[in-house]
Amino acid sequence: MSKQERWSRLLELLAVEGRLDVEQAAVVVDVSPATIRRDLDELAEQRLLVRTRGGAIAHGVSYELPLRYKSSRRASEKQRIARAVADLMTAGDVIGLNGGTTSTEVARALALRTGGGAGDAGDGHSGPLYTVVTNALNIAGELAVRPQFKIVVTGGVARPQSYELVGPLAAGVLNEVVLDVAVLGADGVDAKLGVMTHQEDEASISRLFAERARRVVLVADSSKMGKRAFARICGLDRVDSVVTDSGIAPDMAARLTEAGIEVITV
Repeated sequence: MSKQERWSRLLELLAVEGRLDVEQAAVVVDVSPATIRRDLDELAEQRLLVRTRGGAIAHGVSYELPLRYKSSRRASEKQRIARAVADLMTAGDVIGLNGGTTSTEVARALALRTGGGAGDAGDGHSGPLYTVVTNALNIAGELAVRPQFKIVVTGGVARPQSYELVGPLAAGVLNEVVLDVAVLGADGVDAKLGVMTHQEDEASISRLFAERARRVVLVADSSKMGKRAFARICGLDRVDSVVTDSGIAPDMAARLTEAGIEVITV
């Protein structure tokens, strides 16, 4: 197991338990306690946790993994979801993408789907195949070099955990654009409360994406279904389609369908 894989595993354990014990973590990760101590020291230097005598604790009650450590979790499910979402898009669409691992996979799937270059849609469409409006720096960076995309990036203050731009500068750009479809990643989907995320500033920008779009597609793997998070993005009445994996509970899928939402499982 590489150092990055160990770190990802340790941070995942910390997110679940709220604290880590060196000896127990060594058993779970299958390395020596000395290696765990070094890993925890280095993670503490990056302010990803707080070292304690014999272990570590999270930085607060609601612990959020940085994007780079979340990307390997349920990767195959997210990639299947992303491919299904890419198939829903039409050449010429103006697509809004918020931040997060699943939204990032959607951007990559769109890039692979478009293949060659600008205008290569096979339907006479010329120029960029898609206009992508995003507040995610990593998504903009991956797509900006591809001629088949026109990239519009919101302003705002960057959150290092998610690479998302937030605040009034981001809202100012979104208030001036109109989207064909908003593809929203989320941290929780509840049948009563709707779509949620951990951070209130990210939620407000994602809400604007939904408000500015003709159609809203929610992308979330089944582990997010039935879960709650701190900040509400929007109600289910604003969502047109949900793309998730086949692990979604049947009762949850039924409740989404009853709410008039198209549920696509992959």
